[in-house]
This record gives sequence, C-alpha cells and structure tokens, in this order.
Amino acid sequence: MSREDQARQFAETAARQSYGKLVALLAARTGDIARAEDALSLAFAAALAEWPKSGPPATPDAWLLAVARRKLIDETRSRQVRNLASDHLRLLAQEMEDAMEDVPDADIPDRRLALMFACAHPAIEARIRAPLILQTILGFDAAAIASAFLISPATMGQRLVRAKTKIATAKIPFRLPDTPELADRLDAVLEAIYSAFALGWADASGGDARLGNMAGEGIWLGELVAALMPTEPEALGLLALMLHAQARRPARRNESGDYVPLAAQDPALWDVTLIDRAEALLYRAGAMGRPGRYQLEAAVQSVHAARRISGETDWQAIEHLYDALWIVTASPVVALNRAVAQTQTRSVTQALAALDDLAHDPRMAAYQPYWAARADLCARSGDIAAADAAYQRAIGLESDPAVRRFLQKQQARLLRN
Repeated sequence: MSREDQARQFAETAARQSYGKLVALLAARTGDIARAEDALSLAFAAALAEWPKSGPPATPDAWLLAVARRKLIDETRSRQVRNLASDHLRLLAQEMEDAMEDVPDADIPDRRLALMFACAHPAIEARIRAPLILQTILGFDAAAIASAFLISPATMGQRLVRAKTKIATAKIPFRLPDTPELADRLDAVLEAIYSAFALGWADASGGDARLGNMAGEGIWLGELVAALMPTEPEALGLLALMLHAQARRPARRNESGDYVPLAAQDPALWDVTLIDRAEALLYRAGAMGRPGRYQLEAAVQSVHAARRISGETDWQAIEHLYDALWIVTASPVVALNRAVAQTQTRSVTQALAALDDLAHDPRMAAYQPYWAARADLCARSGDIAAADAAYQRAIGLESDPAVRRFLQKQQARLLRN
C-alpha cells in the first residue's frame, strides 16, 4: 500500500471513529446539529484531500475539530455580513476563535451522552428520537436508519430534517438533564444504542467499513448509560442483552467464513467472561422488580446461553418470555421470534398459522428473517413450492453474502429431496 493510500485509509478510519464525538462537541457550541454535521463533513473532505499529501497529524481528532470550527467561523462571519446587528453571532464567532488552539485528542471532551439525551428531548417527536440519535452519534444516512426501523428512506429523511430544525429553533440545551428528566428520555436513548449495536453485530465478518466497530461502540455507550443510571433496570438489561449477543460472535462464522445459525453453534466458542458479566447484570436488574423489554430479551439470550452447561435449550421458557415481550412491545419481530420458538414447543401447523397472522403486516414484506422462517416451516410441512418461493424471497432480501450462501444451500437441499 502506498503512503498516499495509507494516509487516505487513516483519514477514513479517523472520520468513522471520531464522527459522533466531534458532532456532539460542535453541536453543543452552536446549538445546531445540522450546522455541526455540515462543518464536520467539510473537515472530513479536507482530511481526505490533505492527509495523503502531508501525512496524518499526530492528533487527528484535534485536527478535524479545528478545521470544522474554522468552517463554522467562516459561515458565522458570512452571516454577520448579511446581518451586522446580530450580536449573538459575533459573540459565537469570538468564542469559537478563542477555542481554536490545538489540543491533544485525549483532552477533547466527550459529549456524546449529552447529545443523545438532547435528541431524546420531549419536544422531539417520539418516533424520531432514536433514529436522530443514530444519525448524529454514528453518522448513518437516512437509508441505513430507515432499514433498521422498517420505513422508507424518504420518510426517514424528512423526519430527521424536521427534528434537527426543532432542536435549533427551540434552543434545546446539549446537556445531561436532571435526574427526573433522565428517566423520561431513557427509552429513546436505549433504543438508539441497541439499534447501533445491532447494525454492527449484523456484520459478523467485519467486512462493511461503514459499520466499523459499531457493536463495540453500542456496548461502550450502554456502559456509559448503565454507569449514569445504575438503578434503572432497563439500562442494565440492555447492556446484558448486548454482552450476551457479543459473546456468541466468535461462533457465528466457521473457519471458511460460512454462516453458522445459533442452534448449530459450538458453545465452547462462546465468550464465557462476557456471558458471566451479562448474567450478573441481568440478576441485578431482575432484583429491582421492574421488568421491561430489554430485560426480557436478555433473559431469552440467557436461556440460549445455558445450553453451554445443560447441552439443551429450554424452548418452553423462551416461548413464555416471548409471550411476555409481546405484551410489552406488540412488535411483529417479537411475534415472529415467538412463532420460531413454537416450532420447538408446538406443531409446525401452529407455528405456520402464527406466521400467517403476520403476513398482512407490510413491514414483513421486506424483512428477511420472516421469509427465512417461512421457508423452513413450509419445507417441514411438505409444501415444497411454497418453501422454494420463500427461500427465493429471503435470498433476494439478504445482503450478507455468508447468510445468502447458507439460504441458497438450504434451498438446494430442499429441491434435491
């Protein structure tokens, strides 16, 4: 790799790793997320143009922050020219110039948590809070976020723009709220953290540069919230859930890079240290007597983890936990997972009937796990044509090459028999 390519790769990596931290700091100064994002995008572009020629700086975050601040100052001065009577713009420009000195990366304050809770402010429409956190903290575009929340990219883009405008016009402060307000905003923050973790965890091979170490970032943010709110059982439950899932990461691909479904994974490959941490967190949360979504989902993973000791999976317990989750969330994904569990506790006919109940939900039309589950159940019921059609749909919807190959093998095996 040439020096220029190495510098460019370094710039791209720094951009991915620093995005949320720098947006949070810039937005805290300007009170405007969109302006902060625009300035940082220009700084990233400058890095991609400059670093291959000059080499990356010793403090890349500080370099990016300084360039982004200059862009904001230039824009502020331009606005001053158009509106000379604007005292607050002049003061803002002066404040930012006073802070322009280069500082070591380690001295740049991390205000991501404050930005997350600002995005979860009651003035922001409830359904857009978690997506807004995902975009501002992790830099995902509207299309990627829309996919995670099962809505169209255009709709998601419009909602995100409106939310950022609301934060600027309402002058929502970028700070951690007082304790009573924290609990009111917690759901959106936890949902965003889990969505970030899920996006990274889904890339088991680590081949998608956009996702980077997103699962690790999600766990880190979960640790922050759990430390901030140690008496909130759902914060502990979410961290337990993520640790349980992360513990199985080494077993999700074999030596050839092929996808290995949970039922076929070797428990000896699971990370026992992460499982033990997850179990301890789940125990602490359960002792508080306030069950919720993340504690229940973590409990499902705890049942799966017990297979490393018992050698068996207690599917009856998993079905009961999904029953409870359905009451809490009424989520079609929960209903799908419950139907999958019922393939072990009830008849294939009953499980298929449960899937049929979901068929009219438009969100399932583009949801790969629904079609993969339907293909498996149709195959087990002897309906080869329906199974083949469902496999085709699942394969077409799957973006992970390893999972796609797994589905194709399942389909080929079906047609050979």
